[in-house]
Amino acid sequence: MADPQVAASRADRHDTREAVLFGGVYGSVLACSMVAALTQYGHTSRDSRRYDAAWLLVTALASALAHGYAHYIAERAPHRRWDAVRVLVDEWPLIAAVVPTVALLAGAGWGWWPANGVEYAAFVLNIALLFTLGVVTARWSHRAWAAAIGIGVVDAMLGVVVVVANAVIK
Repeated sequence: MADPQVAASRADRHDTREAVLFGGVYGSVLACSMVAALTQYGHTSRDSRRYDAAWLLVTALASALAHGYAHYIAERAPHRRWDAVRVLVDEWPLIAAVVPTVALLAGAGWGWWPANGVEYAAFVLNIALLFTLGVVTARWSHRAWAAAIGIGVVDAMLGVVVVVANAVIK
């Protein structure tokens, strides 16, 4: 007979892996989309890049709160006192996934690198994050390297779709 604590530990690990994949993919695609939207009008000053970084972070926080709240109210089971906080804290992967892009935009705003063209670096960064998340989570699931790389490519294509859509829409 299986030990209930071991089974619970495996379930928690599975839930954490799902949260990392979901939040990471969602956050990376959100970052790509926000960078595309915020840079649509060609504002490339240092001030606009700091503004872009702030709005990306605010949007990520709002998305995490909305997603966590939706999970909380969707559960029909009775809730304990701190369940709402736990559900919101579980959204950390979404926030963590946008932090590199926020840092990239903020760095351009602070003059660490040129503010003009930083959106291309942000797109490449997020596509690389999507690929990495796909490969890592596939390997966590004990998939073969070939399958893991294929999954990483499919995840990266989500970011490529945003970049292509941005180019077409402009």
